[in-house]
Amino acid sequence: MLTILGFAMIATFLVLIMMKKMSPIAALVLIPALFCVIVGKGAHLGDYVIDGVSSLAPTAAMLMFAIVYFGVMIDVGLFDPIVRAILKFCKADPMRIVVGTALLAAIVSLDGDGSTTFMITVSAMYPLYKRLKMSLVVMTGVAAMANGVMNTLPWGGPTARAATALKVDATDIFVPMIPALAVGLVAVVVLAYVLGLRERRRVGTLSLDGAPVREPEPESETVLVGAGAGVASGGSGARAGAGVGVGGARGVVGGSGEAGDRGAESGDGSGDGSDDDFKGLDPNRPTLRPKLYWFNALLTVALLTAMIMELLPIPVLFLIGAALALTVNFPHIPDQKARIAAHADNVLNVSGMVFAAAVFTGVLTGTGMVDHMANWLVDTIPDGMGPQMGLVTGLLSLPLTYFMSNDGFYFGVLPVLAEAGQAHGVSTLEIARASIVGQPLHMSSPLVPAVYVLVGMAKVEFGDHTRFVVKWAVLTSLVILAAGILFGII
Repeated sequence: MLTILGFAMIATFLVLIMMKKMSPIAALVLIPALFCVIVGKGAHLGDYVIDGVSSLAPTAAMLMFAIVYFGVMIDVGLFDPIVRAILKFCKADPMRIVVGTALLAAIVSLDGDGSTTFMITVSAMYPLYKRLKMSLVVMTGVAAMANGVMNTLPWGGPTARAATALKVDATDIFVPMIPALAVGLVAVVVLAYVLGLRERRRVGTLSLDGAPVREPEPESETVLVGAGAGVASGGSGARAGAGVGVGGARGVVGGSGEAGDRGAESGDGSGDGSDDDFKGLDPNRPTLRPKLYWFNALLTVALLTAMIMELLPIPVLFLIGAALALTVNFPHIPDQKARIAAHADNVLNVSGMVFAAAVFTGVLTGTGMVDHMANWLVDTIPDGMGPQMGLVTGLLSLPLTYFMSNDGFYFGVLPVLAEAGQAHGVSTLEIARASIVGQPLHMSSPLVPAVYVLVGMAKVEFGDHTRFVVKWAVLTSLVILAAGILFGII
């Protein structure tokens, strides 16, 4: 019964947020509370929630101060050269911009932290997507998949968890998987290229002086939710019109000026067409600190290096970093308060989402539903599939790492799969390698706090992101799995 209720709870959550019948925060809180009562453990709801909040409190603290830190870095102009360089390279071509998103997310993911990756990637790419009226869910989807592939680095989390759970060396898991993971990263870039071509056909391109290069084609699919062009089926002003061009020039980019600015939030083409969202590129904004550029750059490098070397807990590092950034760049207290207030919305939205997710994970774990779901999945594996436990583990890693936390999968389910594999002559290392192939999908799980940073900063509805990314993330994971089997790694 707990197995059925567990799957029903997850399915109810996903359906409601994708159909936009409930907000993610409300769904994360109310649905598990309801199912906790249905299970007959309503009296323990408080204990489950406190346990969940306690486990995620450090993550929430890290995200709060990380948003303030990177928000200040955006304000003072640390990422402006990156934006200008990418714009120059992309030449205002949607295809190049989407590919650039994948490459930037992959490179920044080397620090091993998804939240940091998404903050930097969105900070750099968001203005470009907004100016060209491109689909913001393409940006969030490509960034999440690129980060998911790179999340398999030994210091990224999943590989270390698999090594710890199975008592093997993380290097023995990761190094042989490099060819398969490289194929997966190439698959993400190729997918970005295809999605970029589709965006180019939909919105057209601009020359750097703002002159239109081509007229946009009518939207033919509804999958690109969050695009500035309005409803795919033809909302008011959703075809050709005046859009904000690069550098303030205006040209035909597909989608009216009215339809662009809030398409990411509602997908209905409504908005005011203002350029307020692009102040991050304003070369004359008062928050710029050009004389402190190298201080801010060195501070950021030092912060990321300390994170990788684990010199201090990540929340502590970001707390110290945010305090230093505010004090040095804005020595006057009113200016510091103004910067904190400017980023308060993001802080509240993301931290609120994390604590709401704590209710979901707390109930899922505390009631025992997650354990029953995992055991049911393992028990349903036919005996004849025993010699193929590497393949089975890889396939199971997709739904299991999506519907439960990495800790739950790697410490609760993986040892059982490894034991079953050993009984059929499949090595523990093969099982461990197969277990990390589902990470491109995992990074868009509603149980991953970093994904709320991604959708929050990009102003994309979580349901829209989920509806867009799941199929592509599954495809990427299957490519990695197939490459691992083809190369004899799994």
